Amino acid sequence: MPETGPVVGRPGVLTRAGLRRVLVVLCVTEVTSWGVLYYAFPVLAPSIADTTHWPVPTVTAAFSVSQVVAAFAGIPVGRLLDRVGPRPVMTAGSVLAAPSVVAIAAAPNLVWFFAAWTAAGLAMAAVLYQPAFAALTRWWGPRRVTALTALTLVAGLASTIFAPLTATLADQLDWRRTYVTLAVVLAAITIPAHAIGLRGAWPHPTTEAHGHIHHSPDRVARSRAFLALAAAMSLATFAAFAVLIGLVPLLIERGLSTATAAWALGLGGAGQVLGRLGYTRLAAATSVRTRTVLILAASAGTTALLGLVPGPAALLIAAAILVGATRGIFTLLQATAISDRWGARHYGHLNGLLSAPILFATALAPWAGTALAQTLGGYHTAFLALAVATAVAAVLAAASTARSQ
Repeated sequence: MPETGPVVGRPGVLTRAGLRRVLVVLCVTEVTSWGVLYYAFPVLAPSIADTTHWPVPTVTAAFSVSQVVAAFAGIPVGRLLDRVGPRPVMTAGSVLAAPSVVAIAAAPNLVWFFAAWTAAGLAMAAVLYQPAFAALTRWWGPRRVTALTALTLVAGLASTIFAPLTATLADQLDWRRTYVTLAVVLAAITIPAHAIGLRGAWPHPTTEAHGHIHHSPDRVARSRAFLALAAAMSLATFAAFAVLIGLVPLLIERGLSTATAAWALGLGGAGQVLGRLGYTRLAAATSVRTRTVLILAASAGTTALLGLVPGPAALLIAAAILVGATRGIFTLLQATAISDRWGARHYGHLNGLLSAPILFATALAPWAGTALAQTLGGYHTAFLALAVATAVAAVLAAASTARSQ
């Protein structure tokens, strides 16, 4: 289809066909990048530990290091995104990602293994959600929520596709050859897709929607509203990922079989899709402060429900679906948090600053959630504590909007 006919209100940026092309490309590359760089690891980690005789906590620590590196690297990557756009950034990230995965597969010792995951963390900062959100926010402008919703709906299938694919490959190959195979898939799909599919003029920030007062990103980052937003999002993210990791153990603790608990976890993924489908209407009907507080309060309530309800199984599964729905909405809330408050002018820079503590919280949550359950005497008590933490995040979110807005 010829890329003619510029989008109304967005002259000289991308045509409608160009916008669709960018969205499709990012849907494909995000599924692939998340699948290989993130979701393959939980499947392969037991095999890595078994064959190398490295302790499981140490193997997991290497993966956590990649998340911390991605958090640090996300700040300069965000600044670069604002200046040059996603095409060179995401292409370079893909070029780094594939050999990083090969290096993980080839690791003869823990020093090499940690170094390879460090390189993978740098690649993650350049290819996962942060640059994709920046691309859609700037290119799609006032229609960004539609594009972001579509992207997160499709990218949510990464675990559905790549977890079983990785398991199938691991049954036929060892973990090293599985990672090499996945690296080939990653390179073959993402490098040309980013290099060719993300072509197009990177729009000047003044083409964004009106209604935002523009300040320097450093001034915004020091503001009370930004600091409150960072604290609220980080605390809520920590609780959300701790709940995700602890859901199956909680349900087993409540008497469900492992298979039923796994089904509940999978149905929670379906709940994420349902939650994201409703975000556009919620955004149209509420102010940014109101919907932020409402979503975090709902997340606190559904987490508390799981901690309080002893059964039956059907009610626990329904609660798991509700938790998934709030987690799905929360992803879009995070993606639009900067643009809804301060516009798209410095989205990459500010989102990099916001994403750093969020990624730290994501890396900490699996270990801390398990430790919390052990300390408090069970997952049901831990979930109540996580609900309280999310409620505190909702209170902080009330201060996350500047007075001028």
